[in-house]
Amino acid sequence: MLQSRHTRKDLIRVLIITADNMTGELLRKAFSRGRKCFAIETLTGTSQKVIGKLEDHKPHVALICEQLQDGPRAGLKVLQKLRTSHCTPAIMLLECSKPECVVDAFRSGARGIFYRSHSLKALSKCIQTVHKGQIWASNEDIEHVLDALIHAKSLQFNNADGVRLLTRREEDVARLVADGLKNREIAQKLKVKEHSIRNYLYRIFEKLGVSTRVELILYAFSRREHSN
Repeated sequence: MLQSRHTRKDLIRVLIITADNMTGELLRKAFSRGRKCFAIETLTGTSQKVIGKLEDHKPHVALICEQLQDGPRAGLKVLQKLRTSHCTPAIMLLECSKPECVVDAFRSGARGIFYRSHSLKALSKCIQTVHKGQIWASNEDIEHVLDALIHAKSLQFNNADGVRLLTRREEDVARLVADGLKNREIAQKLKVKEHSIRNYLYRIFEKLGVSTRVELILYAFSRREHSN
């Protein structure tokens, strides 16, 4: 008898959070056809109801619809709860690429943005990418975030308890990266050697658990609370 390619232990546990049972069931069934590397569970209802049931689930990744039963932006409340209390990486499922929706999703802690118009194959890749600890975002999504950063107040590199994660010099380097400066330009601005900037970035990436400049920017922005 042929053995399954994936044991239960190997499966990526995905929690799909939607406003209605029909959407959740459609997504669950779609994943069950030919995609054996996922174990799918669904939660439906208002943001308050969903948050109350999160303890019953231990997903590797959550896929959250922006609209739940209590409003078109209610999914952000669940996203924030997952970030602060459960440390579960989450993907926000959006209808379309509106700048304010993308920015608010990353600000609330999303590790990926996905759109209903995209294919299920792409969603599988998105989930696997986020499960590996990486960011899933299109060039357009990144443009929205970068544009928002231009008009944002100073970035914050604190953990959920407000504890500073970087030294002041590391914060200086991270902010200049967010401004789009290259290593050579940062070195000139801070009056240090270019190899020192590479060393700073290595320590910054290690402390924040990111691996690229784009992930650094998205991390900083997702941790920044609304300041307006």
